[in-house]
Parts: sequence; structure tokens; C-alpha cells
Amino acid sequence: MANTEHDELASLLRETNEAEQSLTDQEAITETVEENTTIASSFGDGTFLWDEDPLSGYTPSCEDTRIMEDKISRIEKQLQYLLSKADEFQTQLVWSRNCVQDYGFGNIIPMFLETCQPFFSLLESTARNSNPFCPPQSSNIRMQLLQFSQQLCSRLEQLVLLFASFSFCSLEESDPLSVSHFSIGQCQIDNMKVSIFRYCCPTPFLASSLTGLYKRMRWNVEREIEGEGDGKTYDSAEFYFLCCEDVIEAADDQNEDRSSEGESTETDSESKVSRIWSIGRWVQTYPDPNTEDIIDWVLCSLPCGQYKQLLCLGNEEPSSCTATDCLLGALLSQETHGTFSIIK
Repeated sequence: MANTEHDELASLLRETNEAEQSLTDQEAITETVEENTTIASSFGDGTFLWDEDPLSGYTPSCEDTRIMEDKISRIEKQLQYLLSKADEFQTQLVWSRNCVQDYGFGNIIPMFLETCQPFFSLLESTARNSNPFCPPQSSNIRMQLLQFSQQLCSRLEQLVLLFASFSFCSLEESDPLSVSHFSIGQCQIDNMKVSIFRYCCPTPFLASSLTGLYKRMRWNVEREIEGEGDGKTYDSAEFYFLCCEDVIEAADDQNEDRSSEGESTETDSESKVSRIWSIGRWVQTYPDPNTEDIIDWVLCSLPCGQYKQLLCLGNEEPSSCTATDCLLGALLSQETHGTFSIIK
């Protein structure tokens, strides 16, 4: 009897220690992110985000260079810490039987993704934010920060897919508790606030029906409205997507000749299917977004819309940073010229 009570007490102590350790790790991650978010304020003021182009008329001093290298080093340490936590969670999942049997272990993923959001916003806003009162940012620094963002994004995507393979989380967008996508930062470009999201795997563009179109990224674009008062007011968001679609290409003359001779064209048929990547906008068709009749909105359980392609990116999937660059370039082109430029 005494041994049984001792075993139960020992088990309870182990569970308590594991819970406290998990909470301590989560607090440590949050504190580290908050510390580096504080660094963002000094990055964001543009004091040391100089342009190394001699035509800009400004040459950074040795002290400026040292301070900037120190800030980049601290941000890189934060990146390595988050990557190491991802590796730790993966190791626990793969090698710990207790974790596999503990369904609460799946809560780590949404918590960890949420914890990484401030760091993503630090990277994206520092690399992309435009401020007319600050000197241009160094292209080398911008590239480094976006590489950090891409590296963490890829690692989190792998981690989510691994947890999903163990049935700890769902990737189905129709599931309210799914982890089909996660935030990878926010930035302010001129009068536009852009929120960036990454889908863990190609996801049907419409959850209610199959259209052959699959989304990989989403951008929520809000445009600032000029008005009275100190606070910023934004218009309703526009939704842009990075999508892919399998397109059947026309057969060439050689394949037609082989077919007429009775030869097998199975391999040739497979080669005709090409995956095309594009960026487009969600355009609502019903209810009419410009209508003032509220009855249509009340009676509509699910708004209907279609995908309007804006940019064709070709056969190769772009990285999340490259895709964001393409969209921002198109949006800024639209602001300047009123039209979208097609990127091949």
C-alpha cells in the first residue's frame, strides 16, 4: 500500500515538474521575443538603417557599423533560439512516448506559432517598412532579415506538418481548431498595412468546393483612410493569395506522331501537366460588396467569390519572401500607374 502511494506521489511530482518546465520554457520564449521586439524600436527609427550606396551621400561611421552588427547579431541569436526550440519539440515528439500519449502536447504548436509572431513582425517591418523621414535602408541588412524570416518560416512549416502526421493537429481549413496556416509578420508600406500568412501545404482555394486552385500564402492588405484625429483608420481589407494550379499543356507534334503510330504516350501525357504559380485577389461576387441592402448579407451564410489573377509567376514556386516582394511591387505599381505590371 505504501509503495502504491509512493508511486502515485512520484508520478504526480513528475507531471507537475513537466508542466512547470513547459510553462518556464514558454515564458522564456516570450521574454526573449519581447526583448528583441524592444530592439525593433531602435531599428524602426531608421537611425542605423543606412544605405551603403555612395550616391546617397551618407557613409556610415565605424561606430554605426559596430552598433548595427551588434543588433543583427542579437536578432540572429533570437532566431537560433526559436529554431532550437522547434528542434526540441520535434525531438520530444519523435522520441518521447509520453508526449505521443499526451494529447495536450498538441497545444504546443499553436502556442509556439503565436509566440513567434512578434519576431516575424520585427523582421518584416524592419526590412520592408517605408518611412519618408528616415534614410534608405541597407540592401544587405534587408536581405539578412528576410533570410531570417524565410528560415524560421520553413522550419515552422516542417514542424506543423510533423505534428499533423502524428494527428496532434489538423490542416483542414474547415476545422475551427486547425493549424492550416500561420502568421509570418506584418509591415507598413506607404499607406498600406500588409499582414502575411503562410499555408503549411497547398490548400483548396475554396473550402466548400474543389476548383483545382490551391493557395499557399495570403496577404491581408488594408489601406489607410485620411481622416480627422490622431489615430489611423483603415479601409476594409483586400485579400490576395499565392496560388498554384495544374494546367494541361497542348501536346507537341512529336507526341501526336507517336500517338498516330500506336506507341504508348503515357509518359508524354504526364509531361503535359504543368504546375503554374500566380498571385491573385479574392473578388467577392455575392452579396454585392457595394450594395446597401442588408438583407442579402443577413440571408447569405457564406459569401461567394472568385480568384482574379494579377501576376503569373511561372512553374517554380517562389519563397514566401519573394512572393511578398512580387505582390508589394505590383501594389506599388498600381498606386503609381493605376495598373499592375505582369511579372514573368
